[in-house]
Amino acid sequence: MNTLQAPSSVVMIRPHQFRSNPETSGDNAFQTLPNRSLSDTSKTALAEFDGATKALRSAGVIVHVFDDTGTETPDSVFPNNWFSTHVGGHIALYPMSAPNRRKERRSDVIEMLKQKYRVQDVIDYSGLEHDNLSLEGTGAMVLDHIGRIAYTAKSNRADPVLLERFCTHFNYEPIVFEAKDSNGNDIYHTNVLMGIATEFALICLDMIVDPARRATIVRRLEESGREVIDLTADQISSFAGNAIELNGHQRHLALSARALDALTPSQIATIERSATPLPLTIPTIETAGGSVRCMLAGIHLNARERIIQ
Repeated sequence: MNTLQAPSSVVMIRPHQFRSNPETSGDNAFQTLPNRSLSDTSKTALAEFDGATKALRSAGVIVHVFDDTGTETPDSVFPNNWFSTHVGGHIALYPMSAPNRRKERRSDVIEMLKQKYRVQDVIDYSGLEHDNLSLEGTGAMVLDHIGRIAYTAKSNRADPVLLERFCTHFNYEPIVFEAKDSNGNDIYHTNVLMGIATEFALICLDMIVDPARRATIVRRLEESGREVIDLTADQISSFAGNAIELNGHQRHLALSARALDALTPSQIATIERSATPLPLTIPTIETAGGSVRCMLAGIHLNARERIIQ
């Protein structure tokens, strides 16, 4: 079974001060404000997080959990934006757009990866924040690890020069496109628009502005042997594109319960031909404008020795 696209272990950050981030609301149309106090919101998000980690571990996924006790990092539950890992022992650190998100980076996560996995190098792009440049990891880029393609929607969180630099360093081909919602807003992160698994891809084609670019993306996905599952804008609003394939006891597609409910029976049947849906109930966390994919930083590194939960 090819597991290159589907990591068997992930990093998650347990949020103790969760709230919808005011510094990111300007360009994240998926953010909403919970109808409860900050204290209740934080407690509910923590309970949702713990339920999600339990479900992932029960499915056989290795989960490395780090607690975040800071008061200035409301989006810390979404670590996939500040680092990514790659086959061959490579790690990338990314520059973030919002100043308070830059505080999410933490050396203990990287040190754990070095201790438990084989790491050859760490390429750090984060210093480019001082030039107001950002490339927010596997939020800004949806990576086809098999075909070596970095699908990237244009936004102020995906600087084109940085994208080219990443693709040169990590040997990916960039495919850049413009994507907008029904109100004409740029899609802030590519991973709310699409998700790539081993044998299928979830994507809202209607949100891709240029028909020629849309056709190119479909062709490249199909050339890679994947079946394209075309999502509607309403399904994207329910985070149906914000999913990640994982390798546990079997191959799973981790997504939110809300996202799974939004899919049609035929779409679910396509997924189930190669992966078992693994729904996680995180409605409070989703008010921050991200969902399951954003919560999981996949580890595409070789373990130094067998890791036991």
